[in-house]
Amino acid sequence: MSPFLYRCYLSPMFEQTFKNLDDILRKEAGCASELDYTEQTSWLLFLKYLDDLETSRATEAELRGQAYTPIIDAAHRWGLWAAPKDAAGKLDHNRAKTGPDLIAYVNRELFPYLEGFKSRAASADTIEYKIGEIFGEIRNKFQSGYSLRDAIDAIDELSFGSQVQKHELSELYEAKIKNMGNAGRNGGEYYTPRPLIRAMIKVVKPTLNDTIYDGAAGSCGFLCEAYDYLRPLAKIASDLERLQKRTFFAKEKKSLAYVIGTMNMILHGIEAPNIVHTNTLAEQVLDIQEKDRFDVILANPPFGGKERPEIQQNFPIKTGETAYLFLQHFIKSLRAGGSAAVVIKNTFLSNTDNASVALRRELLESCNLHTVLDMPGGTFQGAGVKTVVLFFDKGEPTRSIWYYRLDPGRNMGKTNPLNDADMADFVERQASFAEGPNSWCVAADTLDPATFDLTVRNPNAPEAEALRSPGEILDEIAVLDAESAEILARVRELL
Repeated sequence: MSPFLYRCYLSPMFEQTFKNLDDILRKEAGCASELDYTEQTSWLLFLKYLDDLETSRATEAELRGQAYTPIIDAAHRWGLWAAPKDAAGKLDHNRAKTGPDLIAYVNRELFPYLEGFKSRAASADTIEYKIGEIFGEIRNKFQSGYSLRDAIDAIDELSFGSQVQKHELSELYEAKIKNMGNAGRNGGEYYTPRPLIRAMIKVVKPTLNDTIYDGAAGSCGFLCEAYDYLRPLAKIASDLERLQKRTFFAKEKKSLAYVIGTMNMILHGIEAPNIVHTNTLAEQVLDIQEKDRFDVILANPPFGGKERPEIQQNFPIKTGETAYLFLQHFIKSLRAGGSAAVVIKNTFLSNTDNASVALRRELLESCNLHTVLDMPGGTFQGAGVKTVVLFFDKGEPTRSIWYYRLDPGRNMGKTNPLNDADMADFVERQASFAEGPNSWCVAADTLDPATFDLTVRNPNAPEAEALRSPGEILDEIAVLDAESAEILARVRELL
């Protein structure tokens, strides 16, 4: 079944469980926002997922006549502290921890035990290591053990037994991430609209042999959608193993985003995601070697941030703008012949500061910037800036740039979000760089060699009236002031 059809058949029971969780969290004093709701739901979902995974592995081992050693020891299994069952399979209220006892157990015993997996794990690419990292970064924010008990009971109703169930849960989790992004100061920090991501992937066309990287992973939406794109193409066991272990790579600086991204990938089917919790920009970009490079890069780096001078020293083009540093990192991290699609502020196309001009020159000379997608305002909830998507291939200079200005025919916003139908014309035309009312080509040799200005100017649309210069505006104000003074003087003469 396709991801689209999965979206059409979400279980009402699962949706109701998530609504119940939100109701519980809203009443919990320790949780104040959607960010807290998603964070606390994440660690509970993770432990329930892990318990179902252990049960499945144990059953498979038994069928093969093999022994299975659980990851979580008996004293800390979900079925002991969270959801002990009686003989009838119902929650055993006499053994289930609740109230202050539950909070004390979680804070003093469970979390320290789980955090210890990081030091005990054999390597960083194991689920044991991910357990340790997650519980080293996240904290229980429940203050009421009774609220936590209600949340646990709701989570225990969910099942990760089948791929259909996992996909349904991943869809609901994506909805929580979207709500969290909309609740933050900058919605794009946590949530890139999935229709935009899917269109970017269709243009880049990753294959099963590619390595795919996002150095500003956030909630890992790009990698999750890329997995959904490639998963139907995996027909043999070696393909599936490659998708699990050697296809997707990510880095993320912020603790909450790291945890949510890890959980999101696990729910999508990547058991031990290759996500490194680190500040990508702290790496010396000139030290990137061939072994560190990737075939495909998909990303929406944070914009508007200001990086400290010691971080800027890691890059040949010095700038405090976070997104510009990430773009340098992505160019250096892309293999020769590799393809990238990166979201960035549209002001990058026209800013005249030295860093912007130098970076545009670097991009045009070292890569083939073949497509610029101009997105409408309101695409990113909570973000007050317009964005473009840069599509480029590494290794050859730019000769021609195909522009597409997306016009969905409505004002974008929370009640009118971007959808897949909005992106269909772009994807279709981009395949042949077809020109039309909203698409056109610009030869690279016609660009101003002093500024490399890439501003979106649609030659097929009526030109807007040119904006007046500040000097012209001030001159007009002076004339109007003089006329007003003359009129006031005449009025005074009549009094």
